[in-house]
Formats: sequence, structure tokens, C-alpha cells
Amino acid sequence: MSRSSQVSRPSSAAPARGKPHTVRIIGGDWKRTPLQVLDLEGLRPTPDRVRETLFNWLGQRLEGWRCLDLFAGTGALGFEAASRGAARVLMVERNAKAARQLREIRERLSAQAVEVVEADGMRLAAGLPPNAFEVVFLDPPFGEGRLTRALEAAAPLVAEDGYLYAESGEPLALESIAALTGWHVVRQGKAGAVHYHLLQRENDE
Repeated sequence: MSRSSQVSRPSSAAPARGKPHTVRIIGGDWKRTPLQVLDLEGLRPTPDRVRETLFNWLGQRLEGWRCLDLFAGTGALGFEAASRGAARVLMVERNAKAARQLREIRERLSAQAVEVVEADGMRLAAGLPPNAFEVVFLDPPFGEGRLTRALEAAAPLVAEDGYLYAESGEPLALESIAALTGWHVVRQGKAGAVHYHLLQRENDE
């Protein structure tokens, strides 16, 4: 994977398209497929425009990639990756209702690359093998230090030259997160109150 320079992105979030309370898959095999947004506390799906930007950064096709969506929610990030050819997408969601919806979408799309696990993301991450994923998506509920703990748990899971994607309510301060020593933000943007970041390890060459 090639390294990209940091860029800024539009400062306003685009509203979700399609029917009310839905987001849509932006590209790939299931382009324009709507995903229902359940009315659950803390559920904040990544907006269409932000996902479009993210997958412009990662590449339009993710053939052969292994992806982890640690706080899957609506599944917008994970299903987007699967739609673009990812070989494996592990979605982790602890809310039973949301996890059930993810399984229903998986069956409807015949998304064989997708695996849905109903579990606490942090606990599950602790038992996963290192260097197992080309990209880990992290979009936990804001506040209470959740993102810092998630970054610490997820960093060892990323393969060489792989990526961490993180959303937060403020810009990341990598220097304050010991587990991210040697990582840097290669791309970042802001949409409304959401800051989003794509991280990669420093190249020692």
C-alpha cells in the first residue's frame, strides 16, 4: 500500500441520502443499497460523504483485504468494505438488536465475506491474533476515553502497511497514546462535529 499525504476535507457533513433514517452503500457490488439506522442510544453511522472520502483514500476496490469493524452499529463501514471486494469483514456489535439487523442484511446481500459477532468489541479484540487485518475501523460512541482504549487494543491487530481508521469528537493527539508510538495520521478530515482520521505506521526506510 502506498503512503498518502495529509489533506483536509469539507467541514460540513452531508445529510444521509435515501429514505429517512437510512444510510446507503456508496460503491462496489451493492452500490446504493440502503441500510436502516436503528433508533439506539449512541448509534452514530458514518455519513455517506465521509465514507466516500474514506474509500477514496483506501482505494475503490479492497480485493483480498481483511477488515475489522469493531463497533459495527449499522454496518455502514463493514458492508462498504465487503461491497468493494474485501475477502473478510469481521463486524463486532454488542447490542443484540443491532447485531440481529446486521445478520439480516448479511443474509439479504448473500455477503459471504461478512461475519457478524455479537460481543463487546474491546474484549473480542484482546483475543484476536496480531497483524490479522489490513484495516481496522473504529467508530465507538464518543466520550469516556473509549476511542483511546480502542486504538490501544486495535493497533497490534493491523498488518504491516495496514491502516487504522478512527472517528472522534476532536482531533487525535497521537503523542498521548503510548500504543500509537510510531504511527502517524496520513489523512484526516472534519464533517460537522466529527473528526475522522486514517492512521498508518511510520516507514523506517
